[in-house]
Parts: sequence; structure tokens; C-alpha cells
Amino acid sequence: MTAEGNDHGHATGGPTVGGLRAERPALPGRWHALTVSLAASFMTLLDVSIVNVALPSIERDLGASAASVQWVVSGYALAYGLALVPAGRLGDVLGRRRMFLIALSAFVVTSALSGAAPSTGLLIAARLLQGIAGGTLYPQSSGLIQELFGGAERGRAFGFLGATVGLATAAGPVIGGLILATFGGPDGWRWVFYVNLPIGLVALALAARLVPATTRGGLRGVHLDLVGSLLLGGGVLCLLLPLVDASDGGLNRLWPLFALAVTLLAGFARWETRTVRRGAQPLLDPQLFRIPGYVPGLGIGLVYFVGFTGIWLVMAMFLQNGLGYSPLRSGLAVTPFALGVAVSAVLAGRLVARVGRWLTVTGLTTTTVGVAATALVLRDVGGDRAAWAAAGPLLLGGLGGGMVTSPNVTLTLASVPVRMAGAAGGALQTAQRIGSAIGTALLASVFYRVLQGSGHDYPTAISAALLCAAGLMLLALLLAIAEMWHRRSGRRDQPVPAPQPEHRHVGLA
Repeated sequence: MTAEGNDHGHATGGPTVGGLRAERPALPGRWHALTVSLAASFMTLLDVSIVNVALPSIERDLGASAASVQWVVSGYALAYGLALVPAGRLGDVLGRRRMFLIALSAFVVTSALSGAAPSTGLLIAARLLQGIAGGTLYPQSSGLIQELFGGAERGRAFGFLGATVGLATAAGPVIGGLILATFGGPDGWRWVFYVNLPIGLVALALAARLVPATTRGGLRGVHLDLVGSLLLGGGVLCLLLPLVDASDGGLNRLWPLFALAVTLLAGFARWETRTVRRGAQPLLDPQLFRIPGYVPGLGIGLVYFVGFTGIWLVMAMFLQNGLGYSPLRSGLAVTPFALGVAVSAVLAGRLVARVGRWLTVTGLTTTTVGVAATALVLRDVGGDRAAWAAAGPLLLGGLGGGMVTSPNVTLTLASVPVRMAGAAGGALQTAQRIGSAIGTALLASVFYRVLQGSGHDYPTAISAALLCAAGLMLLALLLAIAEMWHRRSGRRDQPVPAPQPEHRHVGLA
């Protein structure tokens, strides 16, 4: 019987991980709880990319400028990134189930507010609140995996989480196009947000029943590291703000904030070290960065998302503005990539315990080749044939992408202790959100600069942007190779190190 079908068994009877068997007893219903948490996480991550295809409709219906409506996307990403680490720490302290239910409830409410917004300003405000709710929810999912699973099962569960991250990002344009085609009219864009209501309410009811509760207490006697939260939040804000505002020329106006970001983040590192020396609880324990594989995993995830996320924005601009595709047709044109991710990510989650970092290396190589091939194809093939010609390279890129996000999440978090799980998962997602912001600004800038310099030659512009993305993925590949050889030079390669056993007390509250 597979692990998924053996909820009432014991993890000690499962496969070995790094030569060691899982030592903790398996919890009944853990796979059902994981399914609910992944559905909620998919919904929040989808909202990062699904709105891209709806921006022209929002601009027309609300009479907004292109710069202001871009903040419908950027504001969500900014708030999402700011919430991740503090929310992960709150989950570590207060209990994941409690924070999960609070965040999911808030996401449903803010989705309704976004859909009902009568003006651009109120829509942006609602999206900021929605981003905070989404950023609060995600680290609870990674923390739940740390608590509910051990050994090879933990790697498999992280594989599903990584698949969710990659698939949500790639599927956003497709689902957004389908929604706009289904709900026509000038205000059809509102259903991009309203669709979260039935899904969120069902997930909320299931989560209340299926997600187990930890026996943690309340805030009394707990040090939540307010100073550390402010330093980290200010640093991330100063880092992301110039990037998300770059589409309006903000990168030139706000670039001094980068220096302030470095200062605040350096201050955060010093403060956390002092907090540990005083014997208090830090927001992000410095010991986390000494765990094997964690820092390299952060770097690989950041660089990969710099190249990965911006692809869908420039592809939408090329297909809709350059080739005259409808939002639905534009979304369907990139479906092969999403299908490739869906297939390979689940398989990669099962293989990562045996193959380890080689899986990431293989995935990055395949994705780099697929994206570069797409760039060359779209430079020479246009019109109706473009989508068909790019389908094969995009599928290849998606198959590789599923082997990157999923195993990298597994390898990065596999040895993290449960007490740090929420903050560690939040920090990993923060790195990916920073990468997404950099990549969106960078690839859009390359696309527009080449477009203007070439006399509005859209094939040349998309080719340049995609080759830039392929180059960034190549850099992530070099980082993965370096990390793999560093491990092998020091000790025998163990793809997913087994974490130290920890005592847990969970139950259905």
C-alpha cells in the first residue's frame, strides 16, 4: 500500500531517507489535511499571476491608467512577500491550524472586497489586504508538512507543495483567460476574484474538520520579536518597492531604497544574533542558516524565480499586443508549460529522496533548453502558427520546471526542525517572491527596451526577453551544480537528510 493510502499506519514502516527510517508515528488523516492546505495555497499563489490577463479589462472598466492598474498585481505581491516570515513565526508560536483558519477566512473576505471594488484605489487597497492574507496562509502549509510528516513521506509531501507552487504560477494565465471568456462583459474581470469565494469556503469547512491542531498556547509569555519583524519587514519593503514600481519608472526614482534595504537587513541579522545570545526567541533563528542545504536552496529558488516568473507577463504582452490573441487564446498558448509542470512535479516529489540534487540539475538544464528554444522559435514564427510552434519547447520547459520547484523545496526544508518550520518556509517563499519581483521588472524592461529600439518588432522583443530568462536559469543551474559538488566533497551524498526526531502533540481541536 502506498503512503498516501496508509493514513493509519506508521511512518517507521515506510521507505528510508538517507539510509535512516522515519522514527515518528504517522498521524491519521495527514494526507487529507495536506490536500486541503495545498488547495488553499494554490488559490493564494494563483492570485499572483491570474490577474495579469485581466489588467486590460480592469483598465477599461475602471478608467484607470496603465501605471495605477499595474499595482493591482504589484501591490498583492508586495504585501504577500512582507507577511511571509512574521506569519510563519506566528504559526510556530500559536499553532498552524489556528493561523491557517484565520488567514484563509481573511483571504475569502478580501477576495470578495477585491471583486466588488468600485474604483482603482479601493481595488488596490483590497489587493494589499488580500496579499497579507495570502502571505499569512502559505507558511502554515509548509509548517504543517514539517509537523505531520517524517522521513520519505516528508519529501513526498514537499514534492506536492513544490508542484503546487510551480503549477499555480504557470496556470494563472490559462485560468484567468478561461474566466474572462466565461464571464464576458466589461466587469467580467471581477470573477477573477469572486471565483475564490466558493473554493475558499469549501476549503475553510474542510480545514476546520481535517487539519489537526497543535497544543500550543496563546501569546502570553511568548516573545514575538517585534523589533526583528520591523527590521525585516522594512528591509523587504525597501527591496521590493522599487522593483514592483519599475513599470512606472519607479526604479529610477526609488533606487536609493536599495541602500536602505541593505542597511535594514544587516541590522536585522545583528539583532537576531543578539536575541539568541540573550536567550530570547528570534523571528528567524540564525541557526537556520547553518542547516545543510538551506542557504543554497534559498539562492537557487531566488535566481530560478527571477527567470521563471516574468515569462508569463512578457508572453501575455507578446501574444495579446503583438499577435492580437484574445486573453483566453493567450492563456491556452502557454498551457503546455503548465501541463509539463503538473506531470513532472508530482513524479519529482517521489524521486527526490533517491536522486537528490541531481533532479534539480536535470530540471534546470531541461528548462533552460526549453525556454531558449521557445525564444528562437517565436523569433522566426508568428501569427496563428506561433502558438503551435512554441508548444513543444514550452512543454519541455514545463517538464524541467516541475523538477526544479518541487525538489528544491524538499531539499531546502527537509532538515529544518519543526520549531523553525513556519519561519523557514516563509523565508524560502520570501526569497522566491523577491525573485519574482526582480524577474517581472527585469524581463518587462528588456521586452519594452528591445521593442522600442527595434521599431516595435514583437518577435525580436520576446526572443530577447526569453533568452534573458534562459540565462538566469543557467545561473541557477550553476548554483545547483556547485551546491551538489560541495556536499560531495565534504561527505557522502545524502539527497534528503533525515531530520532529528521531535516530539509533537497534535489533535483535532
